[in-house]
Formats: sequence, structure tokens, C-alpha cells
Amino acid sequence: MPSLTLKNVPDDLYERLKAAAQAHHRSINSELIHCLEMVLKPRPISPGERLERLRRIRPDIPPSAVSSEAIRQAIDEGRP
Repeated sequence: MPSLTLKNVPDDLYERLKAAAQAHHRSINSELIHCLEMVLKPRPISPGERLERLRRIRPDIPPSAVSSEAIRQAIDEGRP
């Protein structure tokens, strides 16, 4: 497994990481790995969550952004 050295960590960030590690009963290294996983690993979302996100952003998308013809063509090509 690869190793990583982190340099020039700001004191306040280190203290927050240390406090979080203590609160979660982890080493600082384990806490940092957990934080990276939470940020970088994709989290599966349910169809309901995805639909809700789309409903929230839909009002910001202009009707002219995608034509009905482009949608039909995408369906015909087998793209979701």
C-alpha cells in the first residue's frame, strides 16, 4: 500500500484533525484516510435522491439548452 507524506499542514487544520481523530477513536492517520474517502469516493445515491437533485436544478436550465430532437437522437443511439 502506498505511503503519503503531508507537509506544511496549517496548525489550526492539524488541531481540528487531531480533535476529530480523538472524537472518533482513531489515529490521526486513520482519521485523515477517512476524511479523504468521504471526499473522494463516489457515494451511491438512490434514484429518488437523483430525481430530487434534478428537480432542484431544473428551473436553472433554459428550455433551449436541449432540443426534443437531440433527446430523441440520444434515445435512438441508446444513450440514457
